[in-house]
Amino acid sequence: MSAGVPVKRIYRGELGQVNFEPTNRVFRTLVPVVHRLARLLTKTPTWHGGENLPATGPVIIVPNHISSLDPVVVGEFLAYNGRWPHFLARANLFYLPVLGRLLRSAEQIPVHRGGRHARDALFEAERALYAGEVIVIYPEGTITFDPDEWPMAAHTGAARLALATGAPVIPIGQWGASIAVPPRGIRPFKLQRAPITIECGSPIDLSDFLGQPDTPQVVRAASVRIMDAITAQVELARGAKAPEGRWQPRLKRRVARVEALS
Repeated sequence: MSAGVPVKRIYRGELGQVNFEPTNRVFRTLVPVVHRLARLLTKTPTWHGGENLPATGPVIIVPNHISSLDPVVVGEFLAYNGRWPHFLARANLFYLPVLGRLLRSAEQIPVHRGGRHARDALFEAERALYAGEVIVIYPEGTITFDPDEWPMAAHTGAARLALATGAPVIPIGQWGASIAVPPRGIRPFKLQRAPITIECGSPIDLSDFLGQPDTPQVVRAASVRIMDAITAQVELARGAKAPEGRWQPRLKRRVARVEALS
């Protein structure tokens, strides 16, 4: 795809012309269907930075999170730029009758919050990365609580995964999904086709952290750098400057970036 050019006329027959990565039949069939359904809620998206995605090999994608539509928006971008995404998603979704079966068939990864299975998702993500696959993890862990929808305080899972595997980390800033599907009643739902913009950045330089002991200080510093890179891409997507500090949901206010970890 040409950087900065809105995507035009991508149909099922064309996916095979831009994505040559092996995957199962369910995934390859599902993506064009989701693409067409997405056009009911969104306009033709504008994508920038697809050239920053490695054509092969392990990649960790770290997007901002503003809507339950985000996986569709980001997944579409990745698939039509040649890579099949494997999302870390809430485990309860995998128990839904139809959606759960599709998620399992498409080799997505359930995240169990708390309990003895809480770390299973990161182990499974590591396995996928060592197999050369693409992992998508939302560092915020949930849709942002920031009142202006900017990226909020991060969990440390994305940083831990990056430091454990050495896989390149690609930040994505996207805007528009929360207009189509507003979260938590922040605005009335209106059936409208929202404009979508995705900015995909170059790999985040975490080289100074690699090989260091996995201490809380190192992981926190890597997490802050990841969120800074995501926020920079969101600024491009929104055409606006992010506020100083980062929203901390436990405190319900913005705090200094170095303090902004969940």
